[in-house]
Amino acid sequence: MPQQQPPAVSVIMPVLNEERHLRNSVRHILEQEYAGEMEVVIALGPSTDRTDEIAAELVAEDARVHTVPNPTGRTPAALNAAIKASRHPIVVRVDGHGMLSPNYIATAVRLLEETGAANVGGIMHAEGENAWEDAVAAAMTSKIGVGNAAFHTGGQAGPAETVYLGVFRREALEQQGGYNEEFIRAQDWELNFRIREAGGAIWFSPELKVQYRPRPSVKALAKQYKDYGKWRHVVARYHAGSINLRYLAPPTAVCAIAAGLVIGAAVTPWGLVVPAGYLAAITAGSVPAGKGLSLKARVQIPVALATMHLAWGAGFLTSPRSLAKRVIASRRPAVMTPAAEAE
Repeated sequence: MPQQQPPAVSVIMPVLNEERHLRNSVRHILEQEYAGEMEVVIALGPSTDRTDEIAAELVAEDARVHTVPNPTGRTPAALNAAIKASRHPIVVRVDGHGMLSPNYIATAVRLLEETGAANVGGIMHAEGENAWEDAVAAAMTSKIGVGNAAFHTGGQAGPAETVYLGVFRREALEQQGGYNEEFIRAQDWELNFRIREAGGAIWFSPELKVQYRPRPSVKALAKQYKDYGKWRHVVARYHAGSINLRYLAPPTAVCAIAAGLVIGAAVTPWGLVVPAGYLAAITAGSVPAGKGLSLKARVQIPVALATMHLAWGAGFLTSPRSLAKRVIASRRPAVMTPAAEAE
């Protein structure tokens, strides 16, 4: 009896200023150990580097690669444009600085079949290419850096609220109308929220691993995490039940450190105990996080941790209520499947 052909797969990539990693990222896709048909759709934002030129070379080199324009440069708009331009029943999201493990797609397709989930995802495995990026990667994969987030630190396979990137059944994406384009960040969480409301399952598995290249500077890391914090507060206002202590830790730390510095400078030196205690905590926490790294990387881990914590907390605290109101106004109700409506 002939073996059944695996389902065809569309890989969608939102890309903006990714000249450094795009070619390698696409190579990791095209070299997947997967027997089914595959296409790669790259949604090109208005890059200011050689991204478009590299994408054109990739299209010329392999007929499986296509591009679509994304004039807004926004990630959710790019994802929707790529979904619309793609055609296969399984949709795999990959970012322009992500490197899929060799059997990522085959494993994800198997998990979709085994679990019946609408979306599966795994570990965002940060790896650097220099001492600073190694430090950031260590911070991003440690509990002192990101708490107990399974897609950063690993964990048991099972149902999840959201997952990193995602491998979707196309019908689940189309049923929900794709990504909400008002969510410049946190669009994965919002889409997965609607999928879960409609009765679909989101499944995390440590079998799925994507190498992630960290931001190359303190400034870029701070912007990334400030955006994360800002949009996490939008999510908290959008869905009050989504907040927990892990998300409140960074803004609490920012307030406590700021208060300690003010009191220490204006009232009593005892106020400096709080920022000094925080500095001691991240320095101590960086020791196990930096195991096996170079000395140059290890000494930068506290800088990476402080940047992540304080930028995230500042973003959360300064997130404008008007942004949340605009996003809430764009709220899409989950589109229920007939089976879910019948329950």
